[in-house]
Amino acid sequence: MSDATKNEGRVGDGTRAVRAGLPEPAKNEPTLPGPVFAAHFHLPGEVSGPYAYGRDDNPTWTLLERAVSELEAPGREDTETLVFASGMAAISAVLFSQLRAGDAVVLPSDGYQVLPMVGAQLEAYGIEVRTAPTGGDAQLEVLDGARLLWIESPSNPGLDVCDIRRLAEAAHARGALVAVDNTLATPLGQRPLELGADFSVASGTKQLTGHGDVLLGYVTGRDAEAMAAVRRWRKIVGAISGPMEAWLAHRSIATLQLRVDRQNATALAVAEALRQRPEVSGLRYPGLSDDPSHKIAAQQMRRYGSVVSFTLPTRTRAERFLAALRLVEDATSFGGVRSTAERRRRWGGDAVPEGFIRMSVGAEDPEDLVADVLRALDESAE
Repeated sequence: MSDATKNEGRVGDGTRAVRAGLPEPAKNEPTLPGPVFAAHFHLPGEVSGPYAYGRDDNPTWTLLERAVSELEAPGREDTETLVFASGMAAISAVLFSQLRAGDAVVLPSDGYQVLPMVGAQLEAYGIEVRTAPTGGDAQLEVLDGARLLWIESPSNPGLDVCDIRRLAEAAHARGALVAVDNTLATPLGQRPLELGADFSVASGTKQLTGHGDVLLGYVTGRDAEAMAAVRRWRKIVGAISGPMEAWLAHRSIATLQLRVDRQNATALAVAEALRQRPEVSGLRYPGLSDDPSHKIAAQQMRRYGSVVSFTLPTRTRAERFLAALRLVEDATSFGGVRSTAERRRRWGGDAVPEGFIRMSVGAEDPEDLVADVLRALDESAE
């Protein structure tokens, strides 16, 4: 951990993001070393030291993993981060390393659309899968006897929020582990480990890296034995990040606070503009004071994210709206500096209306983006 990020009480998010994971300064060396491309390392005699083979560890991963740990759990020395090839690789690593045949797991019924596929695979391995919605802390109702509780808050794409601390305390009282998907919030929006979770898991593909050019995932945990199992799973499956992707991610983290603050503020402006439109229903953004999730979100989140969701009356209206946008790309990811939006039902995996739109607000000028959205709504009505 670098000196500038050791004391949580003295360092702001921007300073922490800029300095996270940097090695100690060395004369004539770069402040952030370039990616290390190596399948193997020089290893004479007895095996010792941190780097032996490229599937196990890499110096570029090490710096990125330190950086993420400093963001997810500032000032703590008892946490570990492991990076993966994608967010799904990280999710799978936690689930399949911690669960055995005969165990039960609780998943959100309104979470990421690939979770049902994961649940089917878990069931094929003899693991009982229970589901409940995120909102209203409904997962509490199916928690008894579970080995692992998986929380996604805010949920994707519906943006419901649950009381992470309450659920974590209830799960631990029942002997269950707790993992939180922190993709949408990022470590600058919410710190699951501080709220009681055992694992904070995320797709670094999204706002953490923010440029739409990296596939990456990570797991941060505070229990050495549990993280050893996650590391073993990574070794077995080989779902490792390339050094170039890890280096790009680390470089991108330096601007995380700048991007997050701009995108959060603009997302709120977009949500407030949408709130005035009669054709818009089901508007959700946790930062809105009248959002159903705002009260609990305000208690556990420091920033509310870059994603806004809403519904237009029909599939045709939604498609016309998306086609009319000029500053917003029709794409499926979120969290990037360029705004994106999509009609989520086109994938078939989310229980949302045909006209449901998930919009990811980028770093464009707020006035320009709001104007583009309102103009597209006007044009799509014709």
